[in-house]
Amino acid sequence: MNDVLGGLLDFVQSIDPLLRTLLAGVAMMFETSVLLGLVVPGDTVAIVAATAVATPVEFVGLVIALVVGALTGESVGFALGRWFGPRIRSSALGRRIGVHNWDRAERYLARRGGVAVFVSRFLPVLHSLIPLTVGTSPMRYRTFLAWTTPACILWALAYVSVGAAAAGSYRELADRLHYAGYVFVAIIVIFAAAVFAVKKVLQKREERHMRATLDGDGEGPDA
Repeated sequence: MNDVLGGLLDFVQSIDPLLRTLLAGVAMMFETSVLLGLVVPGDTVAIVAATAVATPVEFVGLVIALVVGALTGESVGFALGRWFGPRIRSSALGRRIGVHNWDRAERYLARRGGVAVFVSRFLPVLHSLIPLTVGTSPMRYRTFLAWTTPACILWALAYVSVGAAAAGSYRELADRLHYAGYVFVAIIVIFAAAVFAVKKVLQKREERHMRATLDGDGEGPDA
């Protein structure tokens, strides 16, 4: 396992640090602007890029690139929602996403406002739909940025820290322990499990808010 994992990590690290950082930032921009996050999660991009971080400068540079990329993409998503929201929703892609998910994003935003923008960064599906949805809402762009910026920073710091720590631990142990690869995998799995648990808690809270909204509007199942 060490040989396979070492080869993969060496390949990522062999890419020029500046190019690698820029690619991660661009990937995040597309992930948050044109719904690519529904196919290739930004979580994967951040973790893979972070495994090659070797210096504090590279760490800070990657965090900045991910944050700037995410904010740029979300700003594009916001603009697309402002100008083409209904068209995107009625397009083939919009129909494939599903009326349920669009309605869910709209209700969540209507009830929670800025909090929905912040929390959505950590929720599957919603983090790709919320920028577009906000663009169709009365929320101002500066208000949107005020809520999404700290969420993007927190998200980037968490993923880059874990990816760099996992790869760093592996490289320190690889020459001494034949099971060093399992240490790397264990760190990633534990983090993934923690992220999954947090997302499930957030999703359940969001679903409770949705039910409360429906009941309050007289649209619940008993209405």
